[in-house]
Amino acid sequence: MKFVDAHIHLSDPEYKNHVDKIIEDAEKSNVVGIVSNSVNLQTSFQSIKLAEKYPKLVYTAIGIHPWNVKELSPNELDNTISLALNHKQHRGIVAIGEIGLDYKYVKGKELMSMQYEVFCKMLQLSEKISLPAIIHSRGTTPEIIDMLSSYKIEKILLHWFSKPIDLLPEIIDRGYYITEGPPTVYTSHIQEIVRRIPLTNLLTETDGPVRYSRAPFKDDMTTPAFIPQVVDAIAKIKAKEKAEVAEQIYQNFVAFFGIKQV
Repeated sequence: MKFVDAHIHLSDPEYKNHVDKIIEDAEKSNVVGIVSNSVNLQTSFQSIKLAEKYPKLVYTAIGIHPWNVKELSPNELDNTISLALNHKQHRGIVAIGEIGLDYKYVKGKELMSMQYEVFCKMLQLSEKISLPAIIHSRGTTPEIIDMLSSYKIEKILLHWFSKPIDLLPEIIDRGYYITEGPPTVYTSHIQEIVRRIPLTNLLTETDGPVRYSRAPFKDDMTTPAFIPQVVDAIAKIKAKEKAEVAEQIYQNFVAFFGIKQV
């Protein structure tokens, strides 16, 4: 069986001294595709380097996370866009991400406006260079769904989708994908989402270095080696064979990111 992690932050400082071991464990777990999502210019550079160091396993998503908008240095947004434009033919760059909106920790209209401006420019970038967009939409999914209709972006991935669940039919109709990760093993709400989403619209993720407080992942460093347990949970929810689920999710990964099969 082949497994994939469509959303992890391998360039996060928490992973700095552990990447070789993470990759080794991933390969032992039959993980054949990992997308290292970025949160700013620095992690975008680092993600490109990781894709170069681990070709045919690690791929790159370039972007600015909504949480990082308030910390952007002068010209960082333009430089991130330029990085993507100048490297768009780089085989390791497969998406623009992680981008989006998240107003949970935002205080003041100015910062909300900055998030919106950066997100719009990231969507314009995705549209311009015809790369999929990996979107963070906590608490803002309805607004983002409305916004996306104004862009000609062929492939959209709503990372760690959790609510509102009544938007799933529209997400499915538009051909968007969602990712789910370790909470699929133990969270009833996520399990219900997995139950409702067609397997053809689903990808797996870990969102590392986010850590999980529940068994079987409790307090462990999050790595792509978690993915087989996530797929096992999906298979049980869907009442399908694990091998069938793993193969469909792998095919989804290949199709969504335009990656050659391995």
